[in-house]
Amino acid sequence: MRALRRTTAALAATATAAVAVLTGCSAGGDGDGSPEQRVRGITLPAWSTGDYDRSEARSYLRQIAGTGARWVVFTPTWYQDGTRRSTMHPTEETADDAGVRRIVGLAHAAGLKVMLKPHVDLVNGDDRAGIRPADKDAWFTAYQRFITHYARLAGELDVEQFAVGTELAGTSGDRRRWRAVIAAVRDTYDGTLTYAANYDEYAAIRFWTSLDLIGIDAYWPLADSATTDPARLAKGWRPIVTELSAFAERQDRKILFTEAGYVSQHGTAAEPYSWTVSERAGADEQAAAYEALLTAFDDEPWWAGVCWWMWDDWPDSGETERRLAYTPHGKPAEQVLRSWWRE
Repeated sequence: MRALRRTTAALAATATAAVAVLTGCSAGGDGDGSPEQRVRGITLPAWSTGDYDRSEARSYLRQIAGTGARWVVFTPTWYQDGTRRSTMHPTEETADDAGVRRIVGLAHAAGLKVMLKPHVDLVNGDDRAGIRPADKDAWFTAYQRFITHYARLAGELDVEQFAVGTELAGTSGDRRRWRAVIAAVRDTYDGTLTYAANYDEYAAIRFWTSLDLIGIDAYWPLADSATTDPARLAKGWRPIVTELSAFAERQDRKILFTEAGYVSQHGTAAEPYSWTVSERAGADEQAAAYEALLTAFDDEPWWAGVCWWMWDDWPDSGETERRLAYTPHGKPAEQVLRSWWRE
């Protein structure tokens, strides 16, 4: 998710065995993509250094597990000062390593598997897809240092899955350099690897065969206006399902929705990627969109599951008002998840 972040001053307007680990099968399992084997995940992002150390962490993880989720995603984030710069760095909005260690331990204790999905964002809150460094060699050297730091941490913590990047469309066309980054990560971490491509980015990426899973942040618009109509939402998904099925076959990889989500606002299915579609609440529209996604992909053997964006925000985070936010907690969308995921 191209996150709407707060700054200090104000709110800124955002091979086989490895796959077996993901699905929960043994290496000799059939990996048939059946619903009980899919990733059922929810993201719990961090917006400041101490978020993963907060007292609410235990209850959030219990609530996530209570939906029937089996996975949780954590997103430590570094920042760079402009789209042309060659380095990224932690800030006061970066979850510290101690907090990452703690939250992963709490998640495992709660019976949840973990995907660690480090992000690089821009300090000014602009879209990270705009990062196009003037010195590519310098940027990829810095990025490899950043991502292998977290890969090493993921290995130490027995994290089950790791994302080597998220929505970096301005650099993801560079197959040679990304393959070098992936090789460095594999030297450090032996779990399942993916890359979280934005829905309008994934088809241009040429390094999928270096990874275990195709990751897509699935924010496709499904309608041209507000709707709760299952038929309209199903029609929106139909060509996308066809397109993804063919892509998965060509790449010989399953597709995981590394993110998908809908704000509880009027019109969310028309702009799933937007934090600010409307000031009018639309919890029924959010729930209908959840139902439509799960219905559209449930019978697809190449679909590896979904990691929803996102669970509750941390108190006083300065993010979107809860009644309008991406969280399904306490809304009809949570009941949709429970109906699909609890067995």
